[in-house]
Amino acid sequence: MRAGEFAALGTATAWTGSSLAFEAAARRIGSLSLNFLRVTMALGWLTAAAWLIRGRALPTDATDAQWAYLATSGLVGMVLGDLCTFRAYVEFGARRTMVVSTVTPILTAALAWLFLDERVTAREGLAMAVIVGGVLLAVRERGGDPASRTRLWRGAALAAAGALGQAGGLLLSKRGLAGYSAIAGTQIRVATGVVGFALVLTLAGWWPRLRAALGDRRALGWTAIGALFGPGIGVALSLYAVSHAHTGVAASLMALPPVLVLPLVIARGERVGARGVAGALIAVGGTALIALG
Repeated sequence: MRAGEFAALGTATAWTGSSLAFEAAARRIGSLSLNFLRVTMALGWLTAAAWLIRGRALPTDATDAQWAYLATSGLVGMVLGDLCTFRAYVEFGARRTMVVSTVTPILTAALAWLFLDERVTAREGLAMAVIVGGVLLAVRERGGDPASRTRLWRGAALAAAGALGQAGGLLLSKRGLAGYSAIAGTQIRVATGVVGFALVLTLAGWWPRLRAALGDRRALGWTAIGALFGPGIGVALSLYAVSHAHTGVAASLMALPPVLVLPLVIARGERVGARGVAGALIAVGGTALIALG
């Protein structure tokens, strides 16, 4: 397994931890406040890391083209993509949204083929299919009440838009990261996310609710932990992954959080059936297939 693929696995691990922290925070302060706070805190973490690692706190050495690609990536993936995904959780349910999001690696690979002429080997293609299949099987484990037809279609459209946003964000990141630092590139993406979510909060008249959220210390603590491992470490590793591995392969490995989280949810008392366990084993098999390549 190459360094880019290891970074993709590290991304999945970081995002698994961040998802649990964000879940705890969202229950207390709501998803829109959480989105703004998580990217703002992540920008602080990244600035400190850039100063320590690069000796340069801000990405002032990026070219105009790198700024354009990475900033657009932040808007497409972190703002539009995440807004659609978080809203899909409400309209469609987390389980169904995660099912739809498993198409992200396929969309990413398709876009990389169309715009970057990036091909995957037969082994990598098979491994991607196995990983997506395993994740799909695992996240379909839990049931739920059926939604109304209108809400179902709206939720499906939002979830698909979120997946497309993530795929487009990864593709744009790969173009912007050519010969550039993953940490600095993440700073540009996250800074754009801060501006984008600030605009959304303004349009939604959400600032009073954000001020109320700032008084919830427990939620802020969970948000800070999630921001470190999600938009911070996780996104930096994801950018390194897409710049050092095939974009579709990296996206497939980064789709593992719904599987990696299974032992954690079992440990906290949630029931996971045979289908969930089987899906996890299949996804791990796909990862091993990449590792053997």
